[in-house]
Amino acid sequence: MTSPYFAQNTGVITRSVTQTGHCLGFATTLKNISERKVSKATSSRHVKQEEEESDVSSQAGGQCSGSGSFCLSHPTVVQPKPGPDKPTPLLPSAKRRGHVKVEYDESAEPDTWQPPDWRKQLHHMRQMRSGRDAPVDVMGAEKCYDTDAPPEVRRYQVLVSLMLSSQTKDQVTGAAMLRLRAHGCTVDDIINTDDRTLGQLIHPVGFWRTKVKYLKQTSAMLQAEFGGDIPNSVEGLVRLPGVGPKMAHLAMDIAWNQVSGIGVDTHVHRISNRLGWTRVRTKNPEQTRKALEDWLPRDLWSEINWLLVGFGQQVCLPVSPLCSACLNQHSCPSAHQAPPGKRPKAGSPRSPGLARVKLEPGSPPSVKREPPDTPLSPSTQKRRSKARTKAS
Repeated sequence: MTSPYFAQNTGVITRSVTQTGHCLGFATTLKNISERKVSKATSSRHVKQEEEESDVSSQAGGQCSGSGSFCLSHPTVVQPKPGPDKPTPLLPSAKRRGHVKVEYDESAEPDTWQPPDWRKQLHHMRQMRSGRDAPVDVMGAEKCYDTDAPPEVRRYQVLVSLMLSSQTKDQVTGAAMLRLRAHGCTVDDIINTDDRTLGQLIHPVGFWRTKVKYLKQTSAMLQAEFGGDIPNSVEGLVRLPGVGPKMAHLAMDIAWNQVSGIGVDTHVHRISNRLGWTRVRTKNPEQTRKALEDWLPRDLWSEINWLLVGFGQQVCLPVSPLCSACLNQHSCPSAHQAPPGKRPKAGSPRSPGLARVKLEPGSPPSVKREPPDTPLSPSTQKRRSKARTKAS
């Protein structure tokens, strides 16, 4: 028996079940749709990422293969997707450098250093030396050889005069060469002359005993190795006893008419440092020679020795240079600043304590005494006491 109430409840229950099932089915459908959308979006994002990685790999040179794969040897960086208000960033390899302006420092020092105003100073020295009346012009090595002698003899005499000129004034060297030429100044003559006679001929040149030995040894070497002539190279000349770089370069210039270097003696060394013709102050003539040859034009190497030696003999003196009469006094860094000469020792010919009196031949030596500026040393007093005793 079916009750209407029971039927109604059954319908109600059936309807409720139907509504519930309908709601569950609808929720499941919505869930499936959402999952499909998420899967599609994820798949699309992966595809885009793989495309971007493929583009980056192609820009890197195509060294990595496989879409979407990560290469440990060639890692890539995926740039974020640019937005509408953000410019597209460039990878380091794709960045372009801007225009680089190259500027040069005009105040930079040139490769070859040169002293300031050296051309003006050289011109002034030429003006002051235009008279050619210095001792080097009259009695230098260029004037000491016999012009009528054979070429090998002339070259040998040039070398001998240069060897005698070391630590000696040109006047003394010229007089010694005149005596040697009158005696006979050839390789054979010097070899056959005994040491005592040769010493008398060249005296009083500086270190004349040592130079006698050098002349004999050099002459013997020239006869044995060079046939009586002098070597025609600096290397061969400096092998000779008593011949240094200065003599070798001057001998090449005067005897062989070849410019091999600058002959630097005490005058050239002193004046070059006073004028500032060396980048740093040099300590000896050989350092000065190298410093001058670094910047001085080669066509001036032959002139510079003759020019500066005569200038040092007449104007730029070792002691008390004549700066007031020099045309370079306004450009020379050492003008009016040269140290004064050493005070002469008591009893020397330059000492103010003694005035030498010219004596007639045969008369005993005597001196006129003046009050000395400084007290005399005991040795000087003893020496003068002995001189007075002999005179009395």
